[in-house]
Amino acid sequence: MIFEAIAKLIAEHNDCDVAEITMDTSFQALGIDSLDTVELLMNLEDTIGKEIELDQKVETVGDLVRFVESKCQG
Repeated sequence: MIFEAIAKLIAEHNDCDVAEITMDTSFQALGIDSLDTVELLMNLEDTIGKEIELDQKVETVGDLVRFVESKCQG
């Protein structure tokens, strides 16, 4: 569920097909910088209804998915 939500937000942000986004897709390859990542996370918070503080560097979609999942479990 988290991956699908993140992929959808990225696809909307980049105006691309959600099918192009995988767990291994890097934010650099997508042209997404750290400020964009924070914005995506804020939008994700609205989607899942939970506040998440990004306190580590994430480089791929999978990194962000795992980070969010770990924060949601805690």
